[in-house]
Amino acid sequence: MNTPKLKICGMLHPENIREVAALQPDYLGFIFFKGSKRYAGEVLPEVLANLPENIMKTGVFVNETLETVLSLVDKYQLNALQLHGAESPEYCRELKVSLGSMTALNTVELIKAFGVDEAFDFSLLNSYTATVDYFLFDTQTPHHGGSGKQFDWQLLTKYTLDLPYFLSGGIAAESAEMLNSIVDHRLFSIDVNSKFEIEPGLKDLEKLKVFKSKLL
Repeated sequence: MNTPKLKICGMLHPENIREVAALQPDYLGFIFFKGSKRYAGEVLPEVLANLPENIMKTGVFVNETLETVLSLVDKYQLNALQLHGAESPEYCRELKVSLGSMTALNTVELIKAFGVDEAFDFSLLNSYTATVDYFLFDTQTPHHGGSGKQFDWQLLTKYTLDLPYFLSGGIAAESAEMLNSIVDHRLFSIDVNSKFEIEPGLKDLEKLKVFKSKLL
């Protein structure tokens, strides 16, 4: 089985962004939700423009208007979009069509996030499979992620679709062994954030290096 990719989310400070990019994660996440302590709306577009081309610049949005999302895709030349709110399948379809008409851009990946707990109904995912590229499974929280808490990964045995997914929610350096034990070809990427921070938006490089080195 291939090693899952690594997404480091919640980037904020230009120098820290450059240092983390040097670790060669596959995705770097920038949160464009004003309710977040890691709101990246003040980051200069040049900071993202200077990132290595192989890193997927990912914008994280929560119930945002299509116009705003498309504007920020253009401004920051985003490669992927993570929808972390209650975005409907119709919203995702419309967004995908609009992205396809932005001819200056390469294909933009669409990631739809869901908070998972014992009450989560996995059948809700069925209507999204035609329009999104990946799901992201996070810990259910009223604050749209960022809880620092891990959900029960055994709940993913209820996920029966083929669409690949990102695994998020309270993943820490000591989670590497448990992650390596997951046997699921659909696990596409591991998504880390708050457990690798010195403060919100400022990542601990040493923790990230150690974690990355332990992933099989």
